[in-house]
Amino acid sequence: MKPAITLTSLDYARLDRVVHLAQARGQDVAGLESELLRADIVEPRSVRPDVVTMNSRVRFTFEPEAEEFEYVLSYPWDADKTDVPRLSVLTPVGSALLGLRVGQRIDWQVPGGRKLRLHVIELPWQPESNGEDLGDEGDGAESVEGVESAAGKQPGRTRKRAASH
Repeated sequence: MKPAITLTSLDYARLDRVVHLAQARGQDVAGLESELLRADIVEPRSVRPDVVTMNSRVRFTFEPEAEEFEYVLSYPWDADKTDVPRLSVLTPVGSALLGLRVGQRIDWQVPGGRKLRLHVIELPWQPESNGEDLGDEGDGAESVEGVESAAGKQPGRTRKRAASH
């Protein structure tokens, strides 16, 4: 069974539009679409500070490996920015991380039929808990018109840490 996930109403509205635009372009976004359908939706000011929201910086592992990865979960139009390692929400890993809380794990099937278990270790930064992306006018909300395929992105390695079981 998949763990419960939470999305902000702003992220949900933007991602719903992303899904529709991506589908119109023939992209397979079934994983993201199913996550949107099962998510609990809250107002941005009410989201817990340990929830992976869009534009959060998240540290995670693929279990049982000990290697950690750290990315900013990005909309597809931001995934190619090079200021920090980014992961598009349209990738299987990006869709899997969306809405999880620190400490949660999720089993996720990736293309080719392989299953991964993702474990969210830390959320070093979340926009909402830092007063950003709260739906206020002029908060820098991007347009969804720049939807592009982000398939094929490879995770960025941060450091190796011994597995703790």
